[in-house]
Amino acid sequence: MSEAPASTSRWDAAAYAAAGSFVPALGAAALDLLAPQPGERILDVGCGDGVLTEQIAFRGADVVGIDADPSMVAAAKERGLDVRLGSAETMAFAPNFDAAFSNAALHWMLARERVAANILAALKGGGRFAGEMGGEGNIARLQAALDEEMIVRGYAPPIEAHNWYPSVEEFAAVYEAAGFAEIDARLIERPTPVPGGIAAWVPTFRKGWLDRAGVPEDERAALAEGTAERFGSHPADYVRLRFIMRKPH
Repeated sequence: MSEAPASTSRWDAAAYAAAGSFVPALGAAALDLLAPQPGERILDVGCGDGVLTEQIAFRGADVVGIDADPSMVAAAKERGLDVRLGSAETMAFAPNFDAAFSNAALHWMLARERVAANILAALKGGGRFAGEMGGEGNIARLQAALDEEMIVRGYAPPIEAHNWYPSVEEFAAVYEAAGFAEIDARLIERPTPVPGGIAAWVPTFRKGWLDRAGVPEDERAALAEGTAERFGSHPADYVRLRFIMRKPH
């Protein structure tokens, strides 16, 4: 699930499907929180390759996905889904949606206030927004291992943030300011084994980080292996922020 702001690189849908299959697989709890109903019109924000978008459609909803990455959009369209290429930071849907959903995408969207306002604008009065994203403390140990390995190899980690991993309070403040009400958000520690291990995770999920640090493509496999050795056999230290809220009538 992705939205690539200007500071990150584009995704490779095939590589994501291989290394990131756990992301939609572990999105079931957020999807259950959304509880899509037959006939509802639902917006999937940062839909990625459409795995969960497809599940929303299977439940009988009329779902529209939006994602900023052309490779992901192409993969989602291959599933026969109605998916639009565009950024949540600039989208301008009419208020025709009964609900909105987002899984593992909001933390890539650094213009958080604009995203919140645009999601609110797309909902009917009383419409709900449910989903999950990285929360405070997400992959802190894994990111530290990667940055240490980069420094050892002569590369300076980027200074500017790559993701937004908010606390519950910070997240709620952004969405309250946008106009949402009845916000229920909570942090969930979820140690996560990743397919292929950390060495497969690094070049897929930190591609933009490595791009910005100027790490050549032919050095990334070795850097990823070094990061995996430094991090050890632990599962990735994921922390999720799961939420549901409503647009007032």
